[in-house]
Amino acid sequence: MAVLKHIKSRNANYSKVIDYLLFQHDRSTGKMIKDDFGRGLLREEFYMDGINCDPMSFDKECERTNFLFHKNQRRSEIKNHHYIISFDPADATECDLTGPKAQALSLKLAKKMFPGYQAIVVTHTDGHHESGNIHTHIVINSVRKNTARREAYMTQLHDHEAGFKHRSTDKFLKYFKQEVMEMCQREGLHQIDIMAPAEVKINQKEYMAQQSGQKNLEKTNQKIIEDGFNPTSSVFLTQKQELRNAIDACATVSKNFEDFQSKLLEQYHISVIEQRGRYSYLHPGRQKRITERVLGTNYGKHHLEQLFLQRDPFVIFYIHTNLRLLVDLQTNVKAMQSPAYAQKVKISNLKEMANTMIFVQQHGYNTQEDLQKSFSQMKAELEDYQNQLINLSSDWKALNDQIRYTGSYYANKKVHDNFLKSKMKGRFRKVHESELQAYEKARDWLKSYYQDGKMIPLKSLNSQKRALQKEIEKQRNSIQSIKNQCKEMDVVIQNIDSILHMEVPKKQKSIEQER
Repeated sequence: MAVLKHIKSRNANYSKVIDYLLFQHDRSTGKMIKDDFGRGLLREEFYMDGINCDPMSFDKECERTNFLFHKNQRRSEIKNHHYIISFDPADATECDLTGPKAQALSLKLAKKMFPGYQAIVVTHTDGHHESGNIHTHIVINSVRKNTARREAYMTQLHDHEAGFKHRSTDKFLKYFKQEVMEMCQREGLHQIDIMAPAEVKINQKEYMAQQSGQKNLEKTNQKIIEDGFNPTSSVFLTQKQELRNAIDACATVSKNFEDFQSKLLEQYHISVIEQRGRYSYLHPGRQKRITERVLGTNYGKHHLEQLFLQRDPFVIFYIHTNLRLLVDLQTNVKAMQSPAYAQKVKISNLKEMANTMIFVQQHGYNTQEDLQKSFSQMKAELEDYQNQLINLSSDWKALNDQIRYTGSYYANKKVHDNFLKSKMKGRFRKVHESELQAYEKARDWLKSYYQDGKMIPLKSLNSQKRALQKEIEKQRNSIQSIKNQCKEMDVVIQNIDSILHMEVPKKQKSIEQER
């Protein structure tokens, strides 16, 4: 599986980039490894090319471009972007991936993704801690040297013009990841869906912090042992990992968000709040909150609420089974072009056939008619839940109107009272026209809404709103759950249909004819 990483650098010393890519460095300290004469040791195997520059003078050429366009003169500016494509270790043994081949593929991709930029492309055949996975570094100067053709992922007016800086936007990264996936599939290499967010997200900075912390902890523990004591911990945890462990422990025993929030605070002194539809966590050793996007999807609102729902006997819940549609090898162009990819598809199809049959047996479906009947019932149930959500949304809108007009009524009532007491009502209205109009509009609406003249207090309305919001959220989760079940059932029905209509191999046909 090839994965893509992105690192931004504000270091104006471009020579450091070349040194890192060409020479051996100590994994823990990051310092260059030198021989007895103080000279850097070259990496044992690497392949290097330049785009719009000589790779050995990449640093000087970038500096000239920056000077020409008066860019990257401040310390705060991003000087270069570093992208790393890491291939699966099995690609070298199972898919005949070599250093030169990886370099050629990555160079072609870099020319497509970074037209007009000065870049160096370097492939290493040794992974982190000698893991052996082949990986390619693509480092570009942040300023475009030559004007290029405008691409679909460019969001700003001048993104394609010379002298403007590279923007590593979400749209660009999504486009880049898609290109990496297509390259691997085209070449018959191992690949996963890197477009999907990581369930547990550990970036390069956190990984290096964990490695460094573990090394320091082991040194400290060694001194403790030498003094005749037992160390309290042998594994170093980053603050983010401490958050993940605490969330995992509390989420499995919580019935709802309030319960989860209370357990995290009481047991681990971790605060969690919901902001803009996402959860944010505050570690007791930090002053700034960490969002769910940094930790991974397993620690986000959507995933955790699914766990909470499983403990609520009154709510429908759904457990994803990862069923996939069978691939038709007769019509799949990639499978026709690549025998390696075709073999992977055959193995994948066998797994999906087995998963489909297991699903059918577990749910007690005996015929295709049973499947279709269950599917129809699910769709009818989904429609019923959607109609209920429409009604709840209508109530939500009406409640919002009540809150808005009630709030406006009380906010401007004092101004209206002063208006009634004023001896110069014309001048007073002229000065406070907007407040008086807001009051009168709210008063008239409330009179028409409350026929008996009894207004509900604003505090009670807000309480009703919170309760209704929870009900709507629960309804949406139920709808999403049924949608997922419908989607899964649709896959099962299509897979069963494909299995029943598969062509019998020619050898088997002739044997059956002889019989």
